[in-house]
Amino acid sequence: MNINKELKIADVVSENIKTADIFKKYGIDFCCGGGISIFKACEKKNIDYDELINELNHVDKHGMPTHNFNKWGLDFLADYIVNTHHAYVLDAFVLLDAYTNKVSKVHGVHHPPVLEIERFYQSVKAELLQHMHKEEGILFPYIKQLIQIKNGNDPKINFPFGSIQIPIQLMEKEHQNAGDALRQIATLSNNYTTPEWACNTFKALYAKLDEFEQDLHLHVHLENNILFPKAIDLEINIQLLN
Repeated sequence: MNINKELKIADVVSENIKTADIFKKYGIDFCCGGGISIFKACEKKNIDYDELINELNHVDKHGMPTHNFNKWGLDFLADYIVNTHHAYVLDAFVLLDAYTNKVSKVHGVHHPPVLEIERFYQSVKAELLQHMHKEEGILFPYIKQLIQIKNGNDPKINFPFGSIQIPIQLMEKEHQNAGDALRQIATLSNNYTTPEWACNTFKALYAKLDEFEQDLHLHVHLENNILFPKAIDLEINIQLLN
């Protein structure tokens, strides 16, 4: 991949998902904030551009190969998101419910940030539950219908949204809301750094929140930067042929 100053972060990660770890290392948002150039991101974060580019150019020399999500069929990618990331979110909520409740009750009086952390977590949970329900029940089935139409297996052409961009814009807004709340949690927790006196449940809470944020970054990237743009293009191409 020819990496240059004008190349957008999202395009780099879409081409090679392993670069996400490098952007994360430098604190650069590659999902919701991936629409800006690498150079602008470096300026914004006061990061040495040449140093970052050097790491990006050598990313393939280390570690095992990973999935090339950019080449997957949209129906397969949608199923992967549901079976991997949606399933992870639901499992994580079970633990995070227990951890946030216990930590806020035990430590909230003398360590108030955990009360705010619980509040932001509950807002993320409520938003994501509705969000995933809409994706699994409405948006993803429609994307699969577009695939069937493209393949000539479904002669019925029904465009219920007028344009798929309408629900996608809503999904992206909800991604942004969840990301903003998790950034607040990261700030309140000092980037998931537990106090010296923290009990094991406190430590488990911060570790799980950190893991949850990392998973959501990849989850949102797959939708915002791969699934959604390709679904928009697919719908446009089908409409032009009919």
